[in-house]
Amino acid sequence: MTQEKVCFVIAPIGNEGTETRKRSDQVLKHIIKPAALECGYKAIRADEISEPGLITSQAIQHIVNAPLVIADLTERNPNVFYELAVRHATRKPLVQLIKKDEQVPFDVAGMRTISIDHHDLDRVEEAKIEIITQIRSIEKKKSDDMETPISASLEIQILKQSKNPEQRSLAELISSVSDIHKTLNLLAQKIANMEAQSVVYYDYPAEITGTSKLLSYQHNQSAAKRKLLEKFDNIKMQRKSHTASASKVEVVDDDM
Repeated sequence: MTQEKVCFVIAPIGNEGTETRKRSDQVLKHIIKPAALECGYKAIRADEISEPGLITSQAIQHIVNAPLVIADLTERNPNVFYELAVRHATRKPLVQLIKKDEQVPFDVAGMRTISIDHHDLDRVEEAKIEIITQIRSIEKKKSDDMETPISASLEIQILKQSKNPEQRSLAELISSVSDIHKTLNLLAQKIANMEAQSVVYYDYPAEITGTSKLLSYQHNQSAAKRKLLEKFDNIKMQRKSHTASASKVEVVDDDM
């Protein structure tokens, strides 16, 4: 009998009767479970673990060992982000979700995140299809190919310690652009909050509003960051190729 594959779900659960719990249950039942099942996984959340023992310990075991994890970042729940960081460190298959219109936090914004609206039936179907597509895509990747904020930071640290001046400079550039991008995100959020709370609204042309200018600048910075990351990926591939070549040379030497 084939053992059923587990998809562990990280999500804000909340107490019984709360809106958080109601939404989490609906997303799990109508979006996550059907999508996971389509790909051959049984989706379970921490409160559904049936084995006896400490739930926290069992949850961490699932986060580390499960062949697939789906994380709902809605409401920026601290427990969710703690568990998400643990999964990121493993570099194992992960799919991120977030409620429609909620902003993905900067530190995990580099990873593709699916926007979901469980009140809109069309969006529910779209979300399920996108989850299925992501699962099938990441199943084809090797662990070394899985990029997370933690793995990227470790790679940057390696580049910073490189003997190659170009690689060290690239690492510094990526770090600087990331810092700028993070600051711009914070400013954009503050401006958006101020405009949302403002009582008086002025019909300024879009090109002269603070938010528009800032978002335009953010877009340019994101493009610059993407180019740097592409160069970063090329260097990683060169390093892997060099390591593989060195290994072959060592084998030849041993035979001789």
